[in-house]
Amino acid sequence: MKMPYLRVIVLSCLLSAGAAHADWVQSSDPLVVKPHPANGDSQPQNPPGFTWARHPTGPASYEVEILAAGATVPTRVTVERNWYLPAKAFPDGNYTWRVRPVSSTDWSARRSFAINARSMRFEVPDNATLRARILQKPRPRSLHASLVPVSRWDYTRRSRYEPYASRMANEVKAQISALPVLSDSRWALSIAAPLTHSMVTQQNDVRARINEASRQLQAAALMYRLKGEQLYLTEALRKGDQLAALNPKGPTSYVNQDQATRQIALSLIKAVDVLGASVDASRKARWLAAVTARTNEIYANLAGNNGRLDQFPFDSHGNTSLIFVVLISTLALGDIPEAQKWFDFSFRAYANAPSPWSGEEGGYANGTAYAEYTAGYMVALWDPLVNATGVNFYAKPWTLGFLDYATQFTPPGTRTHLFGDGSDTVPDTRVFNSFASRMTSPRAAWYKRSLGGSEDTLTLLEAPYPLPVTSAAYEAPPPNAAYFPSIGWTAMHSDVTSKARTSFYFKSSPYGSFSHSHADQNSFMLSVAGQPLLTKAGWYDWFGSPAWNNWYSQTRSTNAITFDGGKGQDNSGYREQLQRNGRITGFSTQSNWDYAEGDATPAYAGKLRSAKRQVWYLRGQNAVLVRDKISANAAHTYEFNLHAPADIVTSNPTSVSISAGGQSVCVRSLGAGAAYERRTGYAPKPGTVEGHGAFTLKNDGRSDAEFLVLLDVGCKRPVVTITPNGSSRTIKIGSQMVIVH
Repeated sequence: MKMPYLRVIVLSCLLSAGAAHADWVQSSDPLVVKPHPANGDSQPQNPPGFTWARHPTGPASYEVEILAAGATVPTRVTVERNWYLPAKAFPDGNYTWRVRPVSSTDWSARRSFAINARSMRFEVPDNATLRARILQKPRPRSLHASLVPVSRWDYTRRSRYEPYASRMANEVKAQISALPVLSDSRWALSIAAPLTHSMVTQQNDVRARINEASRQLQAAALMYRLKGEQLYLTEALRKGDQLAALNPKGPTSYVNQDQATRQIALSLIKAVDVLGASVDASRKARWLAAVTARTNEIYANLAGNNGRLDQFPFDSHGNTSLIFVVLISTLALGDIPEAQKWFDFSFRAYANAPSPWSGEEGGYANGTAYAEYTAGYMVALWDPLVNATGVNFYAKPWTLGFLDYATQFTPPGTRTHLFGDGSDTVPDTRVFNSFASRMTSPRAAWYKRSLGGSEDTLTLLEAPYPLPVTSAAYEAPPPNAAYFPSIGWTAMHSDVTSKARTSFYFKSSPYGSFSHSHADQNSFMLSVAGQPLLTKAGWYDWFGSPAWNNWYSQTRSTNAITFDGGKGQDNSGYREQLQRNGRITGFSTQSNWDYAEGDATPAYAGKLRSAKRQVWYLRGQNAVLVRDKISANAAHTYEFNLHAPADIVTSNPTSVSISAGGQSVCVRSLGAGAAYERRTGYAPKPGTVEGHGAFTLKNDGRSDAEFLVLLDVGCKRPVVTITPNGSSRTIKIGSQMVIVH
């Protein structure tokens, strides 16, 4: 099967990713930004963004040199930070680039890249041009020109959107008396490390109360714009006053609750923009003062070390805070003097690299739950940003890949998230429904329709009308299998367009267990008709909790290999979590089968000499064959772990079955010497059931250990024969064959 652009990767290119000449732009520290572009890759974006590790001398500026193939005179540009985003697209062709500190001859090695017809144009003007464009736009900058009062809606719009306007109006009215009056006195604890359960409870309450109040402020301001009724203006002013009165150095400060302080600043500046002259001068001054104090604190944190994210991008909260600064500064230009400084620091930096959690093909290494949270932020922040600046972030090639990732790993009908923190939670289809609605691609059109339902009322009423997705000329479903190389994830579906599909997911990630990822390299998950059958065990109570540290983030709670009673991959340390990783070393797909192999050896931090897993999804048999080859320098008992949302029933020492939600899978060990054992885990989420077990295999350490396991979806019990053939074996499963070397 032909895969979409950037999904088919020549394996030799992957293996040579680290083979470039070692020079100063390629840091040995895994936390430092990688040089880009590299490896001669065709660039999905035109112009591409350039990044490199900082020079050890810490220069004030760099000179970037770009040379087109066949040209004798290069283009040179001087920049103050360790990245460069050209403002104009390049002609098609092959290029090389290098960089040096200004006033130095220490050039980096030349790296090559290509621009061709498949490279999508995404141009971002320089800061001065953008600021002038923004300042010329009449307020409200944040709202699309199509947003007009309800009284001006035509029949079609009224028939479609009046129910949402009524729902929003009712919500605002109900919350007037339901929401508590905000006060710093509500939260008494000082937040410090390490976090305790009480501190986490307070932080969660701060976030929840601020999100409620922020939504009420924005919804009331919007309803006043749509209907012009005094009730909404009065409520917007009341909520804005409460938010502005909170102490920027108190419980809602950036230090104590960064999510709260950025939400307060954003909702206040957005209300100033939407309400305009309806906010009197003294009140506007108080609100802007609160925005200034809070955003200065966020800016100081992000701008430290000349822009700390430029060099060390792997910061989940920091990257989200950056886009908040982008929008706050965009809406504050002309009202807050510091806004220009915030804007020039943040806008093009964010446009160059909106996410450190994947490469340019899109994806999200931290898991689909956090991808969903990120998509929700992007809709809420990108909509007003696109309206104010004219830069369409939904058309960035990375964004198209991010949507492809969603279609593959949270396809329509999915009931739980995948991999990493929050993988036990249920997807909120409204989020990717709205995200897809802002795009005009055929894939987005298919995904939105197939997801069904609608989106959040507030974001829908603020969205462009009609939604951009309605301009897509046709629908196009994604392929039945996909590989995202930069995050090391693969998806294999029986038929991605069918909600009765079998979906098998396999992961071996270069991101290791960093951030919200887990020690789960070479692990898999299986669902049928949306019903999870082989799952991630445990539940996400809070990041860093005792259960998180000792169970939820550990290998033994995943469908991966452990040894000697649950010893697994090492996720201790900080930068080490990125080094103790995995990688996909092979991927291929055909109409009747898919194949992937992963190498998780580094994840075991030297405890194992080799840990490799191969998986074949046999679409014709609706079955998965899993093979593990493991070796070590000592004797171990290895464990092929299984976790399910139901009891795992033992048929015999080599065969078990799982039934849940009307679906089933039988798991059979085909290899010699392995026997099934029941296991126990931490208490599951209240109201749920979990089953745990493992096929175990003793090994003396003098030869490789091998698991060979069949996942028989639907418990059809096909006939299996294994025929040796020299150094290989032919395994026939029903009518399909696999050759194992």
